[in-house]
Amino acid sequence: MDKRIAELAAFIKDAPTAFHAVEKISSILRENGFEELEEKEKWHVEPGKDYYVTRNHSSIIAFKAGEELSDYSFRVTASHSDSPTFKLKENAELEIKKKYTVLNTEGYGGMICSSWFDRPLSVAGRVIVKTDKGMETRLVKVDRDLLMIPSLAIHMDRTVNDGHAFNKQKDMLPLLSGKVKDPGAVKRLAAGELGVPAENICGMDLFLYNRMEPSVWGYDNEFFSCPQLDDLQCAYASLTGFLEGKSRKNVNVYACFDNEEVGSGTKQGAGSTFLFDALWRINRALGKDEEEFFRAVAKSFMLSCDNAHAVHPNYKEKTDETNCVYMNEGIVVKSHAGQKYTSDALSIALFREVCEKAEVPVQFFANRSDAVGGSTLGNIAMSQVSMNAVDIGLPQLAMHSAYETCGVKDTEYLIKASEFFYSCE
Repeated sequence: MDKRIAELAAFIKDAPTAFHAVEKISSILRENGFEELEEKEKWHVEPGKDYYVTRNHSSIIAFKAGEELSDYSFRVTASHSDSPTFKLKENAELEIKKKYTVLNTEGYGGMICSSWFDRPLSVAGRVIVKTDKGMETRLVKVDRDLLMIPSLAIHMDRTVNDGHAFNKQKDMLPLLSGKVKDPGAVKRLAAGELGVPAENICGMDLFLYNRMEPSVWGYDNEFFSCPQLDDLQCAYASLTGFLEGKSRKNVNVYACFDNEEVGSGTKQGAGSTFLFDALWRINRALGKDEEEFFRAVAKSFMLSCDNAHAVHPNYKEKTDETNCVYMNEGIVVKSHAGQKYTSDALSIALFREVCEKAEVPVQFFANRSDAVGGSTLGNIAMSQVSMNAVDIGLPQLAMHSAYETCGVKDTEYLIKASEFFYSCE
């Protein structure tokens, strides 16, 4: 397996939830000498040093302060830490016919429901634990095959292959046990994983995650499949470029937000004040005033990094005739007349120049004019702090499936482009 793909696979396996993704990113940053800042504490920032801050344990902003910041700007990449899945409800245990226990869940984001059937699943997330020192946040990942959502046999639904609308309250509940488990079984499971008494657990944000192993496949081993490529592939690639790039005259910023899949409108989402707060506090901690801040923002640039739809071999008619993209053929620039993407002529031109100098291929994506496409975090973030920005991503198949597919070459393309972007003076 290619080194970058092996690293990406390991990164995603360690990040079954947004909380774990941010902890993994934080760990990588600490290994590279970054100092953690707390939002509730006064910030002390020095030129030439590296820092990071988290919010809600599920969003993170890291930055490198250049050494010569007399006339600086911000260079930003933004991705997201969350993926479509199912969240456990508070009272999760459901008894069925006094024989089974299933878990009561609700959908998080716009997943492809059919892709979650008949595969090994487990639970992971955040747990709030009462200790002698107060409430503490602990991460839990049940690292074994724990659950499955079984399909209904075709003998009991002869129309299953004719199209089926899945009811998340009925069809998508995962099977936990062949015995009746009392209320609190999930809490006891989490407590056992953490080595704390169940009664000390005060709150839980637990999600299902897919335990299928990543795979490189294809005639020439040209494809890579695993869970959560959208958007951990971009989160990993832009982080790697951020770590490898360096600018003496700018503040390089890496952002990874939670809750993109449900609209970004949370305190830790791209629609929150998190990015503005961080940039403003960086500016003030460097001893600069309000005028210098707004001048810096006006000269700044952001890459909004979220994956894009590759042409599907069986549904090629679903993509635009001339603005369609393919795996292993480069970074995708996304644009939309209705402004679902933040790209415009200026930002596209600037990013094309970055890619040309980094020797990275570029592709262009637009939705069919008679189809409604998705959106991402670029424009949402820009509603809080406005700068030139371009929406980019890496091409993939089966977006929002429990098991997605990309090309083996494209991760390296985004790493190279991000590194060059962050090295521009």
